[in-house]
Amino acid sequence: MSAIKFSVTSKSGKARTGLLTTPHGKVRTPAFIPVGTQATVKTVDPDDLKTLGAEIVLANTYHLYLRPGTALIKKTGGLHNFMNWDGPILTDSGGFQVFSLGWGLEHGVSKISNIFPDEDEVDRRTQKPRLMKVDEEGVTFASHLDGTKHRLTAEVSIKAQQDLGADIILAFDECTSPLHDEEYTREALARSHAWAARSKKAWTNRKQQALFGIVQGGAYQSLREESAQFINDLDVPGYAIGGSLGKTKKDMHQILGWVNPLLDSNKPRHLLGIGEVEDIFNGVARGVDLFDCAAPTRMARNGTVLIRPESGGDLKNRFRLNVAAAKFKNDMKPIDASCDCVACQNYSRAYLRHLFAAHEPLGPRLATIHNLRFMMKLMEEVREAISTGNLSRLAKRWGVGLQ
Repeated sequence: MSAIKFSVTSKSGKARTGLLTTPHGKVRTPAFIPVGTQATVKTVDPDDLKTLGAEIVLANTYHLYLRPGTALIKKTGGLHNFMNWDGPILTDSGGFQVFSLGWGLEHGVSKISNIFPDEDEVDRRTQKPRLMKVDEEGVTFASHLDGTKHRLTAEVSIKAQQDLGADIILAFDECTSPLHDEEYTREALARSHAWAARSKKAWTNRKQQALFGIVQGGAYQSLREESAQFINDLDVPGYAIGGSLGKTKKDMHQILGWVNPLLDSNKPRHLLGIGEVEDIFNGVARGVDLFDCAAPTRMARNGTVLIRPESGGDLKNRFRLNVAAAKFKNDMKPIDASCDCVACQNYSRAYLRHLFAAHEPLGPRLATIHNLRFMMKLMEEVREAISTGNLSRLAKRWGVGLQ
């Protein structure tokens, strides 16, 4: 018996809409999942999230393991009670945060700024020594908070996620860099597969939590296909696609084309850490059901807001506008006249610019509300377009070609 149920409700090519039912509610897919790293989506509360249309959030095991501690959260009744969110929650395994402390530092790459090195040149000045060491059993790492040493294994990760009580948990894996060669990627894949099997064995709370296996293998077709087959055969309730997605977005599209046909079509597929507009369209067109990305909320805290085509957004500017810039000092237009969020309905760009210039907390809050509503409205339109067979037409209206 699985803790979740997934049903496909409509199809258009490889794209599909669905309904994901969890112990804490239902999620209409394709869906974008706001990232609540430390049991909070920064600057907004659970009521805000519901008003904006969010149906599921993601929390980070690594961060909560270090602070305040997953055992403490378990004592409070679990993560839902701790953060006062009664909807579905997904937790990651901690593998990506360990990657950030390791190969992410050494290679100068990250999911936020330069996941695709050939499209966004890696800044060599960001390269630093690794703060972790990986072996066949797990990873030893230094806390980014105080430098203390910790040991993370498949068993520790699953135990932490079961203490948190999320509806969906992820298998522990080794996330590789776009700069890793095929030999290292193959070695890491073997570890990830062994850890996935151990994660499944350690996963005991099967009536309340669903385990997703993670497909790895970098940008190497044979490794990705091997991993997709292994994770599919592991017979877990769902799948995540993670690790290095190549050096360009074209590579990512190829990877999705290799992987998704090998995964059970009756189970949900989650593309980890990806959430730009063109990525949503191209991921959905290849059968992806769930996305998460910290970029919309992170950008908002720095004054960057997302704008739709009707308000001047396009692929060239990545649908972004820096509302904190001085040129908006006298701009009395809303952030986006086509948006129905509270920020757009009640405040001007000039006011937002003033808030950021004055370092007022309301600025990041309003920008975050807007960016999350932007993502939720986009997903609503994507689901409608799939159900009516108009996904290509919608993508074209956004200037996105479905490659």
